[in-house]
Amino acid sequence: VQLQESGPGLVKPSQTLSLTCTVSGASITTNYYDWSWIRQPPGKSLEWMGAIAYSGNTFYNPSLKSRTSISRDNTKNTVYLQMNSLNPEDTAVYYCAALFGPGDVCWAPMYNYWGQGTQVTVSS
Repeated sequence: VQLQESGPGLVKPSQTLSLTCTVSGASITTNYYDWSWIRQPPGKSLEWMGAIAYSGNTFYNPSLKSRTSISRDNTKNTVYLQMNSLNPEDTAVYYCAALFGPGDVCWAPMYNYWGQGTQVTVSS
């Protein structure tokens, strides 16, 4: 399974971030896959942001839920992240990751497959 993130590298404060994760090697609707967005701010640990399951159900980190939306396009085999009201503390490398089978969807080390990550900097 391969995952490729894409999106703007620089976003201004208060704007909305939109990232795309293009998946190959597996259908995003295949049973028992969860597709997550995980980020890592500079000098900090990985932070799970949210996930969309093979069923289409979504799950969010409570601390980010009010600003985050994860969706998908089954025809394009693509998962999306939208995050609004960005501030400089949202500067991070953003990863798309896949978890296959049972496991704690919130725990980043569980994930089987990762994209290479995309740097997002929030600055005016």
